[in-house]
Amino acid sequence: MTKAREVLVIGGNRYFGKRLIGRLLAAGDRVTVLNRGSVAPPPGAEHLVADRDDESALTEAIGTRAFDVVLDQVCYTPRQAAIARRVFAGRTGRYVMTSTVEVYEHEDSPVPVPESAVDPGSVAVDLELPWDDPEFTEAHYGEGKRQAEAVLTGADFPVATVRVAHVLGGADDFTGRLDHYVDRIRTGAPIAVPPMAQPATYIHVEEITDFVFWAVGEDFTGPVNAASHGELTVRELCETVAARLDGRTPVFEVTDGAASPFAFRRRYAMDNSRAERLGFAFGDVREWLPKAISETLGKEG
Repeated sequence: MTKAREVLVIGGNRYFGKRLIGRLLAAGDRVTVLNRGSVAPPPGAEHLVADRDDESALTEAIGTRAFDVVLDQVCYTPRQAAIARRVFAGRTGRYVMTSTVEVYEHEDSPVPVPESAVDPGSVAVDLELPWDDPEFTEAHYGEGKRQAEAVLTGADFPVATVRVAHVLGGADDFTGRLDHYVDRIRTGAPIAVPPMAQPATYIHVEEITDFVFWAVGEDFTGPVNAASHGELTVRELCETVAARLDGRTPVFEVTDGAASPFAFRRRYAMDNSRAERLGFAFGDVREWLPKAISETLGKEG
């Protein structure tokens, strides 16, 4: 009989995070959820309340506990990573951090980028930047994640960082990005796009849930890209939305200024071959995209 794992989830209160907690519980894992107390975890999970930015409070909340795996869903800055590195030293056998495709924000590649394009070991870390300022952190999201990965790379426990593609699907998608296109195509409002919109990779909310659940149980370390097969431009995305709206025609407005979500001026695609070599099989974006759009439409009813 497989021994139940002790898993700590930091954050994970919404979207694929809450799905992941459910998957872990269903698998028989003993799950502890740590957050600031604004949202209770699902039934069956233990709840610890602490601000992860407060090292003494985090240490007190953890107490003498140790974990097989720590799953960090909300590590956005190198300061947060440095605190976690100290607090969980000797307390976990594996640390999985949810990272992002935004770590590649400066990579303008003609092909999907592999993990080696951003090596955490070579990323400069500056703990003196105003990482406690929410506006600064939001404006430097990709840089914060890059530096957080870099800090955790030197930890005394094994670390894996999951670089997540743009996530779509689910009636609980809080980002409003698909809603933006549904609303504009339905009303005939123009959709702002750059002169040469470039493609990106995506992943369905259920697939990234499956992926991170799988990663928790593996033993690989370092960064890994999580993206479905296939790339989409914003125009292709809009055409698929339009097909679900009785074939309405998207109206595009070319601009050199601010563009709509997913209207990228450079290619935003990740190479997923490392994950596939490690044993995870991805689906294809064109196969699940209609379902994701239907889920968005379904929440309107």
